[in-house]
Amino acid sequence: RYTRRPSMTKAAELAKMGEILTNSQIGGRRNLVINGAMNVSQRSTSVAGLGDGDEGYVTLDRMRHTAAASAGRFTSAQTAISDLSGFLNCLHLDCTTADTSISSGELLKLEYRMEGQDVQQLKKGTSDAEKITVSFYMKTNKAFTFMCELDDRDNNRVNTQQFTTSTSFTRHVLTFAGDTTGALDDDANASLSVGIYLHAGSDFTGGTYSANTWQSRASSDNMRAVGIGSFYDSTDNDVKITGLQVEVGSQATPFEHRSFGEELNLCMRYFKKIEVGNNIRISTSAFADTTTRARFIVYHNPEMRSTPTVAETNLDLADASGNQDINAIATVGSTDLNDVIITRSSGTHSTNDILQVHTGSNTATLDFDSEL
Repeated sequence: RYTRRPSMTKAAELAKMGEILTNSQIGGRRNLVINGAMNVSQRSTSVAGLGDGDEGYVTLDRMRHTAAASAGRFTSAQTAISDLSGFLNCLHLDCTTADTSISSGELLKLEYRMEGQDVQQLKKGTSDAEKITVSFYMKTNKAFTFMCELDDRDNNRVNTQQFTTSTSFTRHVLTFAGDTTGALDDDANASLSVGIYLHAGSDFTGGTYSANTWQSRASSDNMRAVGIGSFYDSTDNDVKITGLQVEVGSQATPFEHRSFGEELNLCMRYFKKIEVGNNIRISTSAFADTTTRARFIVYHNPEMRSTPTVAETNLDLADASGNQDINAIATVGSTDLNDVIITRSSGTHSTNDILQVHTGSNTATLDFDSEL
């Protein structure tokens, strides 16, 4: 005799088949976050002295440092790690000046912003609104209580959940309820963001914490970071984060790794740096449309999210009389992503001249920024 094993349900059979076919990994594009493994850092690998105001994007691509002025200071860096299997880099914040007297408006938040057209699958604002699962690995020097927030920027609605860190890399998984109120705009602007509050004054902590509840941001700013500790309470403090993932549904799947090349290409929709060495021509076809300025084309591939702002270091505009420093540089118009206009700081040339854009005596850079 033998005892027949109970047969698996159809759902269990399909789940098992999927596990076999995908080697225990869920297939398909799942992660809504770009550069979640913290591998791309076009701007800089380390910037010190931060904390005196809103810092924006300073080191790792797509990872925003949203802040209000504080006495505290910190360094942001891309740091190599060896104690988390499958990951080589993290975003590392190191407190360098403590701030234990917290004024009401102080704030430090790590933030990832998403375009509205990229999050329509969340079905927000409909009766079929999907749950949203946020996961990430974090390591701190001591146990902190921090707050993770979903911020619907189109409809001024937020949802918050606390989590507690540890001194080893720990995966935090937070599933947020679907929101049947407030559809997200279908455009290229910032619609939804994920934020992690590391420090905040009473403007953000003076209310009552209501976990995993969508509410009006206009009436609940003082509830957005209730009960958190302060990253600035000691210069011993540091925070490391990697493996950031945002996905549709209530299940946190294994982190979706992408190649460095793919991640870099996705990042360049929002920021691109062109860097060249000494005495190298960037362009031989700058066209003089007036006697003091010229314009040239940079073809962005991939196309940038919107008309970028442009910044340069050590570029010269050259004509037959020699090199002149550039006084200003900008894009032209509100819709042309590729047309760059440059103005010389002294001297003149003739209209319709063909000029050259050179590096100066040092390495030159051109930065194009269309971040959210």
